[in-house]
Amino acid sequence: MFRSDSIFSRFFGSTPLSAVAAAVLVSVSMVAAPVADAATTSASTQKTSKKQAKSANAEKKSASKTATKSSRSKVAKSEATPSRRVIVLKNGKRHVVMAQRAAPVRAAFTPAKPSLGEAMGLRGTDDALALRSSVALVMDQNSNEVLFQKNASAVLPIASITKLMTALVVMDSRLPMDEVLTISEDDRDTEKHSSSRLRFGTQLTRQELLLLALMSSENRAASALGRSYPGGLPAFVQAMNRKAQELGMNDSHFVDSSGLSSSNVSSANDLVRMVNAAYRNPTIREFSTQTEHEVNVLGRTQHYVSTNRLVRGGNWEIGLQKTGFISEAGQCLVMQAKVQGRNVVMVFLDSVGKLSRFADANRVKEWLEHSPSLSSPQPPRGFPSSPNLTQGPGSAHAVLASQQSRGI
Repeated sequence: MFRSDSIFSRFFGSTPLSAVAAAVLVSVSMVAAPVADAATTSASTQKTSKKQAKSANAEKKSASKTATKSSRSKVAKSEATPSRRVIVLKNGKRHVVMAQRAAPVRAAFTPAKPSLGEAMGLRGTDDALALRSSVALVMDQNSNEVLFQKNASAVLPIASITKLMTALVVMDSRLPMDEVLTISEDDRDTEKHSSSRLRFGTQLTRQELLLLALMSSENRAASALGRSYPGGLPAFVQAMNRKAQELGMNDSHFVDSSGLSSSNVSSANDLVRMVNAAYRNPTIREFSTQTEHEVNVLGRTQHYVSTNRLVRGGNWEIGLQKTGFISEAGQCLVMQAKVQGRNVVMVFLDSVGKLSRFADANRVKEWLEHSPSLSSPQPPRGFPSSPNLTQGPGSAHAVLASQQSRGI
């Protein structure tokens, strides 16, 4: 036997070797089990801690975003309602206090409805005087010489310029001007739903209604004038179109007496004819150029003024005028005036902005004053040598207005 057998026999006696090996393996497994369990517990703990760390980070990010939004909201509020220092005197001493300004209120933007002239591309037409009206025509009233024109043959809505034709038909009818007419529900604006200071039940003479229609462009006054015509408004409109044909206004058509409908149309060439016809009537001249008037409306005094700022103030000699506006027509103006001793008729249609039609008239007047003969070899600064030139959008060549009028 080997020496090892004697050693094992000394410690374990006669116990077989296989039993000893089994006992050793059991002992080793008993020692290793807690270690493995500890390792497993450690891995589980690590996974849990990682999840907790991720959750904590998510909570931190969420809290950070909330804080950022809150701070931005506070900044926005502070910017919307900035504070300012205000000095207050109290018991003779100056005290500085902080006052909070009201937050600004922004109105919703609603794009303006384009006019017919804009839709047709007429606003892109260049002209030598840089007018802001899509259509312009300036004519010598005595000689019918065209001094300036721009899209003069374009047929467009004319808005309250229509009231000049209303006045012509009223004067031709020879109805009593002192007859009292009543404003009724039939005079309500169902086309544009505009307001009026002439309340239903108001009683005024035909003369006062004609004055308000021409001077202040009062729509209910114009409606009552047409409605009180023999045969009513339909007969009145027929008379308007018949009068237009008599005057040679072949591009014109009327559907009401106020001009609220966009179907009341004409051209600058036609409107010159209408202005000349209206100018021959002294009543229309007087009423259209009166600056102000007061009427009694159901026991209360109403003060009316002219819609033409050039009549109310300015260095003008105006013999007749009429303004007009609806969205389809833009800002419109027709006038008869004396400039440098010359009687001229001016027509401006589809102008951009409330004041631009009057600015265009002033521009033409200034040019006429500096170049009354239209043949000045050296025109004043800012004025072209041939301001009766008209140029279309994108056109490379200009055409003389006199050539256009002759169809050349």
